Amino acid sequence: MNDKQRVAVHAAQQVHNGMLLGLGTGSTANFFIEALAERVQHENLQIQVVSSSVVSAIKARSLGLSLLAIEQIERLDVYVDGADEVTPDLDLLKGRGFDLVREKLLARASDAFWVLIDSSKQVEKLGQNFPIPIEVMPWAWRLVQRNLAMIGGEAQLRPNGDGLCVTSHGSLVLDTVFAHEIDAKPLNDQLNDIPGIVEHGVFKDLASAVFCAHEGCIDERWA
Repeated sequence: MNDKQRVAVHAAQQVHNGMLLGLGTGSTANFFIEALAERVQHENLQIQVVSSSVVSAIKARSLGLSLLAIEQIERLDVYVDGADEVTPDLDLLKGRGFDLVREKLLARASDAFWVLIDSSKQVEKLGQNFPIPIEVMPWAWRLVQRNLAMIGGEAQLRPNGDGLCVTSHGSLVLDTVFAHEIDAKPLNDQLNDIPGIVEHGVFKDLASAVFCAHEGCIDERWA
């Protein structure tokens, strides 16, 4: 069992009967879905789930989980997902995948947001290892790019093969590198104020807990 599997199993063990869970997207989230399905099968765990992506929805359904559509819910008990970067203050960078809108929507709708990572995702500041992904309205990307430049960001459209990356929401993605050290709170506020941005990868004050796997052990950090 690798660290991603180990932290996913650990999180699945924290789930209780009657919970409504949000499922993230990505390799660690896949392991969590598998561990959750195993508990449902072998322990008769009674839960319902909502997915942040078509990919996770297909996997959850194939493993027999009781799946609701996102438009059927008003709140969640817990949202469980990975992250690309996590700071000591539990600020998150997400969005290497293509489902930022639904991921942040579910994170905000949840009473708790559990983040599953291995130690490679720990950073001192956001943007240390990856650019900041910013979803933009397709016809507004040049205007957004200019506004990002005004706050120190160099933004480039994310390619996808011979074309451009298009998110599940139908947006383009501007991967943005900032010349200055990133402070999550002001950057979050600045990005929220730029017209044409649909969503962005800075998840500030959303994580309730980070479960980090390292060399066979699980470290829990709670907000």
